[in-house]
Amino acid sequence: MDGSMFIGTWWSLVPPLLAIVLALVTKEVYSSLFIGVAMGALLYTGFHPWNAFVAFFDIMKNSMNLNILIFDVLLGMIIVLMSKSGGSAAYGKWAGTKIKSKKSAMLATTGLGVLIFVDDYFNCLTVGSVMRPVTDRFKVSRAKLAYIIDATAAPVCIIAPISSWAAAVNSYVPEDAGISGFQLFLRTIPYNLYAILTLLMVFTVILSGLDFGLMKKHEKNAANGDLFTSGGEEFDQVKEEEFSSNGKVIDLVLPVLVLIVTAIGAMIYTGFLGGATDVVTAFAGCDAETSLIFATLITVMFMLVLYLPRKVITFKGFMDSFVEGFKMMIPAIGILIFAWSLKGMGDALEIASFVEKLVGSNASASVLLPAILFLVAIFLSFSTGTSWGTFAILVPIAIAMFPGTDNMQMMIIAVASVLSGAVCGDHVSPISDTTVMSSAGAQSNHINHVTTQMQYAVVVAVVSAIGYVIAGFVHIWWLVLGISAILLLVVLFVIKAVTSDEKDGVKKRA
Repeated sequence: MDGSMFIGTWWSLVPPLLAIVLALVTKEVYSSLFIGVAMGALLYTGFHPWNAFVAFFDIMKNSMNLNILIFDVLLGMIIVLMSKSGGSAAYGKWAGTKIKSKKSAMLATTGLGVLIFVDDYFNCLTVGSVMRPVTDRFKVSRAKLAYIIDATAAPVCIIAPISSWAAAVNSYVPEDAGISGFQLFLRTIPYNLYAILTLLMVFTVILSGLDFGLMKKHEKNAANGDLFTSGGEEFDQVKEEEFSSNGKVIDLVLPVLVLIVTAIGAMIYTGFLGGATDVVTAFAGCDAETSLIFATLITVMFMLVLYLPRKVITFKGFMDSFVEGFKMMIPAIGILIFAWSLKGMGDALEIASFVEKLVGSNASASVLLPAILFLVAIFLSFSTGTSWGTFAILVPIAIAMFPGTDNMQMMIIAVASVLSGAVCGDHVSPISDTTVMSSAGAQSNHINHVTTQMQYAVVVAVVSAIGYVIAGFVHIWWLVLGISAILLLVVLFVIKAVTSDEKDGVKKRA
């Protein structure tokens, strides 16, 4: 098998390219990744059927990261327990007594979305059910609520070191990249322009009262008592999920705090065990996967002690949440397994060495590559509806384009542009799971959510693309981020000035 004529040649690009093309055509990521892996196995074995069959499962087995899978399952359990405990519902009731204006209702929704950064599924499933009664009271349109939920889900997770997303990205980084996966993720955060600028836009839109495009129409209708504009009838018979009547705000807040504090503490501890001499180097060189598993286990045990004595949840209900959490995470686990296998096939076919020979020393001069990778990631993620599949395909390629420590800064920017573009494409894709769940959480018509959010997201995407062009020339994160943020604010206030001058007419309901 090692003597296959396809190893280290342009044929090594075929599996990921095939997966990309199939994903674009079929709009389905699982079969696309599977076929890409299968083609990789055939190329690796010189199209020997039995050897390819054996190689397929050997590489899949060797590529899987059990630590990440354990973390995902435990995180799913935590999400289910928080929902069952009634903590989310209690927070909603508490917020209802404290919030006195529409602006405050939207800021509280945004704040809760930012607080729940450990997983985008948890975010979408929780924020809508908690804040919907509050935002309804102050006549926030369901489309606007869905936008706020969606804009504080994936964009928050991709810049949070303690999240399922960080763990996944960490697992896609090759061992020979010259930097640990977790350290690379940390260094991409300030260059993750789309995620950071999306959060800036959410706060700017809320604080300035800016609405434009189709969202303006929905907000006007909501002010007149119509929260849906269209499609509201589909939610007439929606049954609200039942929560424990004994739940309190602490049942939501305390487990999140325990998870965060324990994870950070474990990361610093494992960093010092690895030889670090200060907190910064300890955090950068920590054992992230083991730390996250430890933190989720401690959090589950903490929830057991917090919930059971107060009869917030029964012991059977507590144990059933393990299976329910597993079921919730199956889509993410499925993508991860196939994505890891595709990466493993790329390693076996020596795709990195081929790309390195192809690009060579010219990679450092390719200042437009971050912007190009950003646009490619948007296109792929939009077409497939998944960020993680896009990460798996493009992150190893981006790393291979900039080999060696001399190109480290450009590699970091390139990987950040992939992560940023993948989140952007996922954000506006109508088939994205987080887009669908945001619509469901807000009980907004899905097409309404997609069409209103897309107009807002395009503004951020254009500014981010300009930012990555600048980043290709200027490798200073604060300068790139600062210029991009100022540009976004200027664009938004120009839009506000233009739209405020328009004559407001009565618009027909869709």
